[in-house]
Amino acid sequence: MSWIDWLVLAGTLIFIVTYGVVKTRGSKDIEDYLKGGNTSKWWTIGLSVMATQASAITFLSTPGQAYADGMQFVQFYFGLPIAMIVLSVTFIPIFYKLKVYTAYEFLENRFDAKTRSLAALLFLLQRGLAAGITIYAPAIILSTLLSIPLSITTLIIGVLVIIYTVVGGTKAVSQTQQQQMAVMMGGMIVAGIMVFVLLPEDISFKDALYVAGKSGKLNPISFSFDLEDRYNMWSGIFGAFFLFMAYFGTDQSQVQRYISGRSIRESRLGLMMNGLLKVPMQFLILFVGILVFVFYQFNKPPVFFNEVAIEEISEKEGSAFFDEVNEDFGNIHQNKSNAYRDMLSALEKGDEQASEQALSKAMQMSEAEAQLRSEVKEYISEKSPLVETNDKDYVFMTFVMDHLPVGIVGLLFAVIFSAAMSSTSSELNALGSTATVDFYKRYFKKDATDKHYLTASKLLTLFWGVLAMTFAFNANLLENLIQLVNLLGSLFYGAILGIFVTAFYIKYVKGTAVFIGAVVGEGLVIATHILNVKEIFEIGYLWYNLIGCLAVVLVAVVIQWIRNNQS
Repeated sequence: MSWIDWLVLAGTLIFIVTYGVVKTRGSKDIEDYLKGGNTSKWWTIGLSVMATQASAITFLSTPGQAYADGMQFVQFYFGLPIAMIVLSVTFIPIFYKLKVYTAYEFLENRFDAKTRSLAALLFLLQRGLAAGITIYAPAIILSTLLSIPLSITTLIIGVLVIIYTVVGGTKAVSQTQQQQMAVMMGGMIVAGIMVFVLLPEDISFKDALYVAGKSGKLNPISFSFDLEDRYNMWSGIFGAFFLFMAYFGTDQSQVQRYISGRSIRESRLGLMMNGLLKVPMQFLILFVGILVFVFYQFNKPPVFFNEVAIEEISEKEGSAFFDEVNEDFGNIHQNKSNAYRDMLSALEKGDEQASEQALSKAMQMSEAEAQLRSEVKEYISEKSPLVETNDKDYVFMTFVMDHLPVGIVGLLFAVIFSAAMSSTSSELNALGSTATVDFYKRYFKKDATDKHYLTASKLLTLFWGVLAMTFAFNANLLENLIQLVNLLGSLFYGAILGIFVTAFYIKYVKGTAVFIGAVVGEGLVIATHILNVKEIFEIGYLWYNLIGCLAVVLVAVVIQWIRNNQS
C-alpha cells in the first residue's frame, strides 16, 4: 500500500480507539460498566447489534462467497426478522423485569444454579473460541495481503480492542461501534461504486446483471427442500431462525447490547432496526461480490487469489509450472471474455440463438478455467500442504489492492480492521461480564463491594482478551471463514436455546430435567456433526440449531413427566 493508504488506515483506527476511551472512561460502578448505565438509545442499540454480528469475516468472506456461489447465502438471514419479533415480545420484557446483568441469571431464577452455570459455560466455550477466530481470521488474511507477520496483525487487532473495551466497558463498545458501522458500510458502498466504475466502458449495469444472471450468480432463493443444502429458503427460515433466536436471545455478546437500553421500547426498536436492515446490508455486501465477479469476466483474475502463496512456492520450486498455467489461463479467459461480449452483442440485435451459442462457449471456458484452478490448488497442496487452498476469502481484498485507487485501499483495509474490532470488543465485553456475574460473583466472592466487582470485570475482560489473542496466535484455518464461525455457533446454540425455550414456554419443567435435556441435546448435536464430517450422512449445519433445541425440549419434557409420575 502507499503511504496515503497507511495514513488513512492508521488514522481511522486511532480515531476509533481514542474516541472510545475518551468518551467512556471512568465507569463509576458495575452497572455503569456492564450495562452502560442503561442510557443507550434505540439507534445506538441497533447499530451496536449489527456491528457485533458484522465481523471482519463478513466483509472478507461474503463477497468471495458471492463470487463463487452467487447470492444464495442471503437466504441464511431470512429467519432473522421473525426472530427479532419473537425476542422483542418475549425475551426483552423478562430481562428488564428481572434487571439481569447477563441472560443466564434468569435461568437460576427459573430453574437452578447448575442449569445457569451449564448455559453460561457453553456460552464461554463457544464465544471464547469465536473471539479467537474473529481476531485470527482477518489477521491471517491481512498479514498475507500486507506482507507483514501474522503476529503483528494479531497484536494490532487484539491490543486496540482490549484497550477501549477494558477501559470503558459496555458503553465504550456501543459508542465505538457507531463509528465502526459508519466506516464499514461507507467503505462497502464506495467499493461497490468503484467496481461498477471500473467495468469496461462497453459493459453497462444492465449488461453486468445479465452476465451475472446467465452465469448462475443471481440466484438468491431456492425453494428445494434438501437437508444437505446449506442455504435454501427452508434452512434460512427454520434452521437460521433457531440460530438467530439463540444468538440474539441467549448469547451475552448480543443480550448485553440491548439490555443497556433506556427502556423496553428502546431495546425493542433497536432489535427491530437490526431485523429490517440486516438482510439489505448482507444483500449489498453479496452484490459487491457479484460485481467483482462480473469485473473479472472481462479482466483477467489471478489463477489463485492468494498470490503471496504462489510467490513463496515459486521461490522454492521455480515458476515454470505457474508460468505455463498462467499463459493457458490467460488464453482461456480471453476467449471467455470474447464469448460474453458476443452474447451481449447478439442479445442487443435480438438474435437469441447466437446469444445462447455464445453463452454456451462462455460456460465451456469457465469450466476450463475451473479445471486449471483445481490443478493449481492440487499443486499448491502438494508443494505446501499448510496453505489453505480455499481462496474465496482473498477474492475481495485482492481486487481492492490490485485495482482500486490510492486512499480507497486504505479505507477498505480500515473496514476490515474496524469490523474485527467491533465484533471482538462485544465478545470480550460479554465474556468478562459472564465470567464475573455467573461464576466469580456466584461462586467465589458473593458479598464484595461494587468497586471490587468493577475491578474484577476489567481484569476478567483483559484475561479473555489475552486468551483470545493466544488462541489466534495458535489457530489453524480449516474452512471458509464465515462458514467456520456459523458452524461453531451452530454446535452450541441449539442446546442453549433449548434451555431458554423451555424456561419461557414450558412452565412445569424443572431444573434437573432441563439440565439432563441440555446435556443430551448438546451430545446429540456433537454426534451429528461427527457423523456429518465422516460423511456417514450429510446435513447442513444450520439444522444443528433446530436439532439441539428440539432435543433439549423433548428430553426435558419426558424426564419431567417421568419424575412427576414417580413422585
